[in-house]
Amino acid sequence: MEHEVAAARYFDGKTSRAHRVEVRVREGMLHLSGEAERACPLDQLRVSERSAHAVRKVTFDDGAYLEAVDRAAFERLLHASGHGDSWVVRAQQSWRGTALAAVATVALLGAVYLYGLPAAATVVARHLPVQAERMLGSGMLEVLDRHVFVQSDMPAARQAALRAAFAGLRSPEPGAPAYRLLFRKSSIGPNAFALPSGDIVLTDELAELLPDDGAVMAVLAHELGHLHERHLTRRVIQGSAVAAVTALVFGDASAIIAGVPALLLDLRYSRDAERDADDYAAAMLRHNGLPLAHLERVFEVLEKLDKNASAYLSSHPVSSERLARLRNARP
Repeated sequence: MEHEVAAARYFDGKTSRAHRVEVRVREGMLHLSGEAERACPLDQLRVSERSAHAVRKVTFDDGAYLEAVDRAAFERLLHASGHGDSWVVRAQQSWRGTALAAVATVALLGAVYLYGLPAAATVVARHLPVQAERMLGSGMLEVLDRHVFVQSDMPAARQAALRAAFAGLRSPEPGAPAYRLLFRKSSIGPNAFALPSGDIVLTDELAELLPDDGAVMAVLAHELGHLHERHLTRRVIQGSAVAAVTALVFGDASAIIAGVPALLLDLRYSRDAERDADDYAAAMLRHNGLPLAHLERVFEVLEKLDKNASAYLSSHPVSSERLARLRNARP
């Protein structure tokens, strides 16, 4: 039987000289002939991956190696010897495989962004040192007080009454988060939000829009729900993953705070987070014997402002959807 022969260059690993050789395979052995003579069992050789441009190499266990000259003949020889490329190499040489790999990579990155990153952010948020979270919230409030807020015009007696009314409500779940209720006048319109430090901020503009104190309590309960689930902390961690890990390890939140202003001024809660906070507010109202009509009135007021695209509405799902969901869920 005639065996496949391939031309190659052999390097002995001791000098830079290239020896012109012919390569044959017989009975499980690789044989070199020509300017160098050598035989070696096939299972002691390492064959480089096939590439469209790189020269195929076969390396011996003592560091010597040979390079294919006649690439087509060399591939036939490898095939005849039983050597086959891995599926990874075959995929790399196929445009279909490359396209499939690109699609799979995009799908994987999308899954990590949609599911992996939020899950990781939740874990990090739960383990973030309390001091780091307080620093994070304090830094946010300082940014807002410099660029967005001014001192509230709400009378001190009115502020005290709202604080007392909300403090008198019981949390619907154990482990209620500690909070501090603050009032500010805003340059971006009606708004309310909870910071990682435990500060719940209510703007004068939103308080003036709400029809009664029951509606105010519903808004504050909603924000307490965000605080309970640590939504903003998780959101910031997702946007500042590296800095968040640094804060977790070293207890220093300054790196996160540095990237917060843009997030605060253009915050977009996920619909899941808003639903969680709505459910928390509804549960808190029920737990204290208050009608859900208070929360419904909040959505009704906000619904009327949808056309104005207020800052509060821009960071929350459409009010009509939330109102419909609340009414459908009512027992």
